[in-house]
Amino acid sequence: MNAQTGAAARELSYAEAIREAMDIALATDERVVLMGEDIGVYGGAFQVTGNLVEKYGTDRVIDTPISELGGAGVAVGAAMTGLRPIFEFQFSDFATLAMEQIVNQAAKVRYMLGGAVSVPVVMRFPAGSGTGAAAQHSQSLEAWFGHVPGLKVVQPATPEDAKGLLLAALDDPDPVMIFEHKILYKMKGMVPEGHYTTPIGKAAVRREGTDLTIVSTSIMMHKALDAAQTLAEEGIDPEVIDLRTVRPMDRDTVLASVRKTGRLICVYEGVKTLGIGAEVSAMVAESDAFDFLDAPIIRLGGAESPIPYNPELEKAVVPQVPDILEAARSLAKGMI
Repeated sequence: MNAQTGAAARELSYAEAIREAMDIALATDERVVLMGEDIGVYGGAFQVTGNLVEKYGTDRVIDTPISELGGAGVAVGAAMTGLRPIFEFQFSDFATLAMEQIVNQAAKVRYMLGGAVSVPVVMRFPAGSGTGAAAQHSQSLEAWFGHVPGLKVVQPATPEDAKGLLLAALDDPDPVMIFEHKILYKMKGMVPEGHYTTPIGKAAVRREGTDLTIVSTSIMMHKALDAAQTLAEEGIDPEVIDLRTVRPMDRDTVLASVRKTGRLICVYEGVKTLGIGAEVSAMVAESDAFDFLDAPIIRLGGAESPIPYNPELEKAVVPQVPDILEAARSLAKGMI
């Protein structure tokens, strides 16, 4: 049983959890439609939609032409007319072709029309490095969208949250951008059966600790937990926070942890400059939690470089477990 939902849980992959969420939504809400390139017979670029087209037909699972701008525009328009579209980009990088519809239309229509029209569209973005897909298919652009008022941005790190955040996004009256790390699609975890939601805007404390706080997102949460295990064996007790939501960010959970530990590391895959860690750091610096800091904040983000194709170089430009260990040991110096 799942303690939060009371539902029986069983093991699913991250991709299977997302597919189950879409299956539930299609079955229970006739307003829900899936849209995207090759999501029908082919099952999606990463096989996430699977055989849903066979179950629900081409009126509900719609293959769009090879035009991200056009497909996103149709999804935004459909949302404005009362449907609940889920639009899949083949790669998050291709969102750059649809920024007009996402940033200038979806994010602003409710405001510009005085709340008379909402845009309940969900957009899914396979993101991140680690697949050897090189510079144009491996970026982490969630901070771009987190900068835009009117958009909500989530990064599920577990199969349970991948399902719960998607179902929560479908209940939301505003546009929700879901960034799914490609490496996580095959990762397995316990997922409750049936319908449940993971709250948007609420972080999760994945490991409680007293010596330092590691704020992480997406796949970096798993790297932070791996590092935490080694640190614990060395006598350093880290607390690991999974933000889950980039916008709106869970201020209370982060600040409470920093007040407790007095040290902060922000770990994220996107480029370090102007990234998620900068917002977390500023949030702490502008609060009373700043007075509890016993050491400078450390940001571990991606290098100032496009993602290389070479696998060793690809690993070198994003934070890895040894980087987290080095930063944590530096912060904890004098404690042990």
